[in-house]
Amino acid sequence: MTTTQLISEIQKKQSFLCIGLDVDLTKIPQHLLKEEDPIFAFNKAIIDATNHLCVAYKPNTAFYEAYGLKGWQALEKTIHYLNENHPEIFTIADAKRGDIGNTSTMYAKAFFEDLEFDSVTVAPYMGKDSVEPFLAFENKHTILLALTSNQGAFDFQTKSVDGMELYKQVLETSKTWKHSENLMYVVGATKAEYLADIRKIIPNSFLLVPGVGAQGGNLQDVCKYGMIDTVGLLINSSRGILYASNKEDFAEIAAKKAAELQQEMQAILSK
Repeated sequence: MTTTQLISEIQKKQSFLCIGLDVDLTKIPQHLLKEEDPIFAFNKAIIDATNHLCVAYKPNTAFYEAYGLKGWQALEKTIHYLNENHPEIFTIADAKRGDIGNTSTMYAKAFFEDLEFDSVTVAPYMGKDSVEPFLAFENKHTILLALTSNQGAFDFQTKSVDGMELYKQVLETSKTWKHSENLMYVVGATKAEYLADIRKIIPNSFLLVPGVGAQGGNLQDVCKYGMIDTVGLLINSSRGILYASNKEDFAEIAAKKAAELQQEMQAILSK
């Protein structure tokens, strides 16, 4: 999917909502555990109930890898279902990969060619040659961890190195990499006050913003400091939507929670 297509979908749905498909079998409704593939059954129900309200889905691969082969097969079925039935929706493999060049190439092939995701999250710690293999794929997007929403982000990301915070150096350096036009960035909603400085460095890039909802991030603040003319934001919500109910009405309640966010987004876009 191209950035232009993603922007068009945002305008059409009046939404820049991304729903994180982080499936925990201890939290899903118990009646689904009787299904042959409870993970996929849960995802399918969520997708069927919310696809008109969001522009992206983001499975965190750890929630599938934890269940071994069956979990990976559920992930494969989920992305295939999305690509077959909702090709207009942007898909994100939240895998946080990043390794030496030949290894990164194989990671990229796994997510872009085999599973056919539109994008994948990547850790930048190993530098250019660990990221450029992902960037080489046409019409695919690499979402670089820049400033994350967890408390431990302050351990390294905001430390000053040669007079500049490390996350700013990551942003500046990444712009020099080959095919950097395929970059997007992760910036946590709990770091909304940093967005003004971030936009000075990457004024036109899309930002994937986790942390709205259960982690305490504020949508209004994120939009105030991070929104651009083409919106340039994908606001992710996972637990607040997925686990709003653990009863048989879980998909219906999830859709209501997603609709609340979409309506708030629509109001912001209409200003």
